[in-house]
This record gives sequence, C-alpha cells and structure tokens, in this order.
Amino acid sequence: MDILQNMLSRAQATPQRIVLPEGTEIRTLKAADKILADQAARLILIGNPAEIKQLVKENNLKNIDKAQIVDPKAHAKKAAYTELLLELRKSKGMTPEQAATIVEDPLYLASLMIKSGDADGEVGGARNTTGNMLRPAFQIVKTQPGISVVSGAFLIFLKDKTYGENGVMVFADCAVVPNPTAPELAQIAVSTAATTRDLAGFEPRIAMLSFSTKGSAKNELVDKVVEATKLAKEMAPDLQLDGELQADAALVPEVAALKAKDSQVAGKANVLVFPTLEVGNIAYKLVQRLAGATAIGPILQGIAAPINDLSRGCSVDDVYQMIVITSNQAIGLKK
Repeated sequence: MDILQNMLSRAQATPQRIVLPEGTEIRTLKAADKILADQAARLILIGNPAEIKQLVKENNLKNIDKAQIVDPKAHAKKAAYTELLLELRKSKGMTPEQAATIVEDPLYLASLMIKSGDADGEVGGARNTTGNMLRPAFQIVKTQPGISVVSGAFLIFLKDKTYGENGVMVFADCAVVPNPTAPELAQIAVSTAATTRDLAGFEPRIAMLSFSTKGSAKNELVDKVVEATKLAKEMAPDLQLDGELQADAALVPEVAALKAKDSQVAGKANVLVFPTLEVGNIAYKLVQRLAGATAIGPILQGIAAPINDLSRGCSVDDVYQMIVITSNQAIGLKK
C-alpha cells in the first residue's frame, strides 16, 4: 500500500522520539528492533535495563542498543518529572509522596516525558488496558487547543478503487466517544481532517453521515448532525465538509446528483464521520468483513501529542505500524 510506504519514508526522513512504556514486552521489543534497523524513529524504551538486556539476548535482537533505555525507578530526570507531576496534579490533591510513587509507573513516566518535551509521541497497550493507557494522557498531556474530545480514526483500504481516494478512506469515530454532542462531533470532524492530511497525505472531503440527506428526514438525531456540520465549518472554514448526508449520497456520484447536487463533497467523500460510536464501529467492521477491506487503527486523535493504544492481541507488525503512524502524527503536529 503506497500510503503505508509513504508514511515510512516520512518517518525515516524526520525521525521522531517515540517512547515505548512497555519496554520489557517482547512484541514491543521485536518491533522496536525493526524500527531501529529501518531508522524510522528514535526510540525510548521504559523498563528494567537488566530485563531488557536479557530479552534482547534471548531473542537475538541486534539493534536495541540504538534505543535510549530508561529505568523507571532510577534515572537522571526522576526528580524533575516528580516535581512536574506534583505541579500538574496538586489541584486534585496529589501529595509529594504520591507523586514520587506514580512517577515510577511507566505509563505516567511516558506522558511526563512528552509533557516535558523529551519525547514526541507514545505507543503502548500491548500489555495495558485502554483505560490505563489513556488516563495519564488525559491528566498530563491533555488535548489540543480548541479540542476537548479524543476520538479514534481508522484508515480503510478498499479493494474497489472507485471509492474514496483511489480506494483509501478515513472513518471516525469508531473507537472512543459513544454518543458525541454536536460540538464534540464537529471536533471529531476537524481532528479527522488533520489525521487524513498527516497520515493519508490527501486533502479530506468529509461527509457528516446521517439517515437523512439535506432535510429528507426530520429527527433530533438528524438535527445533531446538521448542527455539528455548521460548527465544524465555523471551526475550520477551509475544509471541504458537508452534511447531513446518507452514506450512498456521500459515496455514489449518481445518488449525489439526485439528493445533494450542489454539494462539493457528496458522491466523492473520502472521510466519513459517523454520528455515534455504535454506527462507526459497526460500519468499519462490516466494510472490513464484507468488502474485504483492510482497517488500520484505531488511531487516536485530539491529544496534544500523539499517543496510540494497541490491542493486547497485537502482532509485532501492528506495533511497528503504529510507531510509524505515531511518528507521522508527530511530524504533522509540528508543521
């Protein structure tokens, strides 16, 4: 897939500092070894150095010595990170004793590195739950300016090249927010536009989906999408974005000509924003299974720095791919 190769090339051209908090997890280590061999990122591994060294030896990994290894219990910046954590969380009642303990948690340490400017992004979750991954991110790194909601996008690679951008589409939110409000849905659309540009490398044409097209049905669920479309256009006037659109009106030129002939998006959308998580999650899985599409994600968006969560059933290739994706998000945020 050209987009994946393009992402790798961008990552290699501008290597980002990606912290891996699960530095003693073997799939993570194997992926890290490959990333370092390909010079696709500057990696920071958090974990007990002796344990990492033993795993490297047992698995004959050749490149881990190129990574920075940070012992969460003993490293040069521990006091500085403890002070930062205390400052960020003292309004929530955190004590110096609590901060001194929490700073040794690799997930919190990774977020503190990012907050301090010592890392550009993070990939984890091979060993930890989504909740555990995101809690430090929300508490320490927080969201991007103007964005209050974190959402999850999927890159969808279709066999039928007539849809999307030569068969490539971006779906959101398929992973995080169960029932977004109109302002949250607008933010999801704007965040997904940035993800599309940073990862897929094409200009987004965003369809705000509903079961109605341009007033064909009246319902409060439709009203939410209409309001979200209006708010998203106010947030990002440069975006090609339209709604409310039914899926066929968004994707099929002949249907668009009948239902939304004046739309600059209808019939040629390459980004689909779903009204609820339920709809988005069902839709991407149906497309994946029935159309034989490849779905890559969820790719978290809206956080002030890229922090991505793996499935605990992930493969080495999944970890590798997510490090490359996170690097591209970091590059995009710096533009």
